[in-house]
Amino acid sequence: MVNIAKNMLFAPIYLYQGRKIKRDTVRLPEPDGERFGHVELHSVDGYIAATSAVTTLSDSTSQTLSLMVVGDSAAAGVGSQTQQEALVGKLIPALQQQPAISTQFNALNWSLQATTGHTSFDILRRLYVLPAPSQPVDVMVLSVGVNDTTANVSTNKWQQQIEDIIAIAQRKFGVRELIFLSLPPMAQMPAIPAPLNNFVGAKASSLDQILQQVCTDHDGVNYMATDFARMIEEHSNGTPIDIAVMFASDGFHPSSITYGYWAQQLAALITQLLNPTCKNY
Repeated sequence: MVNIAKNMLFAPIYLYQGRKIKRDTVRLPEPDGERFGHVELHSVDGYIAATSAVTTLSDSTSQTLSLMVVGDSAAAGVGSQTQQEALVGKLIPALQQQPAISTQFNALNWSLQATTGHTSFDILRRLYVLPAPSQPVDVMVLSVGVNDTTANVSTNKWQQQIEDIIAIAQRKFGVRELIFLSLPPMAQMPAIPAPLNNFVGAKASSLDQILQQVCTDHDGVNYMATDFARMIEEHSNGTPIDIAVMFASDGFHPSSITYGYWAQQLAALITQLLNPTCKNY
């Protein structure tokens, strides 16, 4: 009740700050670069050599790892200049560097299906529209929730749409392992001033808790908590830094530094999910 009363009291300030952010925040474009490709993987003397070509995806084989990254502007790599500096561009070489991946698979087919501003409903609609793949998707990575937060989507609607996303991913795309990325620490975003940051942060935390629970309730569905504090500590090597370096110039999207840490964490998790005996995550 205290929080409700507080939010009602601050409502005019939230409205003013929200409009100001929408008006003044620099609109960063989605980075240039390919959104699908085929990578040959080879293990040579304990090292991984890879050749990458953006061509028509190869014929499906049991040794081909199929990867889809789906979602919002963070999945699309906003905050980076090119896709090579974004999440997918950093994830693919991170997977190539995992010996267990090159041992199990001889090729990687990947695609990126992400658009700035997409909510859980938009992502669900996109999955309905996309054609069914010729090969079941081994791993689908989903970034969703920030736009649901800013749109103040109800918790019930959020949970239902996440459930629906899981259902279509597993039924239509044959997804073996579905990975939902945690919502970012929106209260710490430099672009969002106080007291609005606390309101938005609390909303994001509420949606994130529901996401965690839904993932727990489904087989083959995983929640990856992005360890923001650990990212900062590793990047700073124990010395204080301005948290703004972890965000892009708009103070809202991840920076290329964050995408790099994110990709390394994802690559380790994917390897562990596909090779349960691995202990590297």
